[in-house]
Amino acid sequence: MRIEDTDLERSRPEFEKDIINGLRWLGLEWDEGPYRQSERLDTYEKYLKKLLKEKKAYWCPHTKEELEKERKWRIDNNDVLIHRCDARDKDLDRGELIRFKIPKAKPIVSGNETTYPADSIIFDDIIRNQVHFFTGPLGDFALAKNLRTPLYNFAVVIDDFEMKISHVIRGEDHIANTPKQILIQQALGFPRPKYAHLPLILDPDRSKMSKRFSATSVQEYRNRGYLPEALVNFLALLGWHPTADIEKLSPAEITEQFSLERVQKGGAVFDIQKLNWFNAEYIKEKTPEELLAAIASLFGKETIGDPAVAIKIITVGKPRMNTLRDFREIRDSFTLKEYDRSLLIWKNTPAEKIKENLRKTMELLRQLTVEEFNDLKNLEKYVMPIVETNGKGEVLWPLRAALSGRDKSPGPFELMWILGKEETLARLEKAIQKLNSDAR
Repeated sequence: MRIEDTDLERSRPEFEKDIINGLRWLGLEWDEGPYRQSERLDTYEKYLKKLLKEKKAYWCPHTKEELEKERKWRIDNNDVLIHRCDARDKDLDRGELIRFKIPKAKPIVSGNETTYPADSIIFDDIIRNQVHFFTGPLGDFALAKNLRTPLYNFAVVIDDFEMKISHVIRGEDHIANTPKQILIQQALGFPRPKYAHLPLILDPDRSKMSKRFSATSVQEYRNRGYLPEALVNFLALLGWHPTADIEKLSPAEITEQFSLERVQKGGAVFDIQKLNWFNAEYIKEKTPEELLAAIASLFGKETIGDPAVAIKIITVGKPRMNTLRDFREIRDSFTLKEYDRSLLIWKNTPAEKIKENLRKTMELLRQLTVEEFNDLKNLEKYVMPIVETNGKGEVLWPLRAALSGRDKSPGPFELMWILGKEETLARLEKAIQKLNSDAR
């Protein structure tokens, strides 16, 4: 793993920590490193001196202000935005930055006529086939600010060679950098690696991915309650698809089936709904105990409360969870909300009938032991005879409303199982009192 940290807006320790922690959380390990560019300055300096000595690079004396003035002139005159430096053939020993000297086009003599064709760089891209660039419009591009401050295009060429990189796989926004890097490779006598430029990840409006729509770091998705295996599976299918018509793939299956030849050329839209679907599917595969540990790790033990109750809540709520964050909403749904008497009434059933059904249910439940309350199937078995005698809606609707205070909530049996005997009886008593007091 190589960390490109020579020119960061953020501090190197913070930047590196985010990368390493994100990869480890995703279950992705690296074979070597991490190698830090900021610790390889001696190596870059060696190759910069080599290019300067061989007159393949030179010191440019022009200041930022001068370059900006030239740039503005070129824009105003609709000219190519490159710097044509008057110092490229001078032997300066210092300057504002180090530039690469673009090789001059070789003349072609035909009879009495001499022509100077535009030189070009042609490279094969595994995804995009053959790519062609003219070198003239590149100009004498910058290699480094000084001998100890290399810029991106130079540093990565040195790293790729020193680390024996065989394949350079990166986003398509780096295609324009490739001819510059190939020119540096040729100047230093380096072999050319194979290139593959991946499609960009796009927001729903098909613009380049940004924080307007999507989180842009692994840590942000972790904090939002996504599982690592869901995120890996989702990301693998952005711009690539396996030969079989399947979507859920383990990291081992992705590794076995992945090929650059099946990567698409067009941008891949980051569909958050699809990620939610993946996450929900992986949540369903987890045991309540596994989810409890993940939720506690993410949000803290105070979010969990009583672990035994939390396990019950997860068991009931798992089918409705898209992310781990949904646990808190589901947990809160078991907190009794203040409600109006009308919520207890099923359609046109008389209030006295509702009250009687609640009383019968309450008397039956009072006879159950705590152990019997802890068996979800038992609760249903004991209460269903009352339901069959008095009507499903007339019994279960007011029972659920009394236990939750909501018109939408988990079912009454799940509510009783999670609340336990004491709290269940207290809420039913409150509902009966509400029917009595509001009837006056």
